[in-house]
Amino acid sequence: MVSERLGEYIEKKGFSFYAFENSLGAGRGSISKAVKEGKSIGSNVIENILSIYSDLNPIWLLTGTETMFKEEKDFLLNKSVETYGLRTDRSVDGQQIPLYDIEAVAGLVPLFQDRTTQTPLDYISIPRLPKCDGAVYVTGDSMYPLLKSGDIVLYKEVNDIRNEIFWGEMYLLSMDMSGEEYITVKYIQKSEQIGFVKLVSQNKHHQDKDVEMTKIKALALVKASIRINSMH
Repeated sequence: MVSERLGEYIEKKGFSFYAFENSLGAGRGSISKAVKEGKSIGSNVIENILSIYSDLNPIWLLTGTETMFKEEKDFLLNKSVETYGLRTDRSVDGQQIPLYDIEAVAGLVPLFQDRTTQTPLDYISIPRLPKCDGAVYVTGDSMYPLLKSGDIVLYKEVNDIRNEIFWGEMYLLSMDMSGEEYITVKYIQKSEQIGFVKLVSQNKHHQDKDVEMTKIKALALVKASIRINSMH
């Protein structure tokens, strides 16, 4: 039944019924009641759901055949994905990677300290990616043209900042700059100064910068990026 499968989708994505109903502009309790009591859902509501939740496979929702999420080729029609894996990475299928709003979670440090208390904006599912802990939107142009503002980076957290850096790789990092948190994406290279690392931009208009390693408060290896291509 459609309502039963919709309940499975909502649970898989980690949404509350209230948040899901809100996103549709539906009355409070309208979807949860249909799901819990096995009632039918109107075709106009289903159409609205499918237009908003583009990863939901309409064939699965309506018939129960195929998979819950659209196949890779459908997902990638208006998105381009780049991966930046290490040779030691193993790709993983079926990941539900949480996408976070950096401003809403008040920065990388609290996000990395306790992900369980943070509510994702959404979940990203792309086949055959390396293992990722989460995803955030990029701001700024330091890695342009490789990354541009509005792209999504998918990352794997680094627990031991001093000993687990792969030199020359791209990282999402949080630094303490005069008491303020500064979040950026940079290549990290060795510095000639002891206790420092060199932050290097893709954008040649940005100068390389040596920073003290102790200033880096949160660090994550960038595993992939997603660019949403506008369709006209």
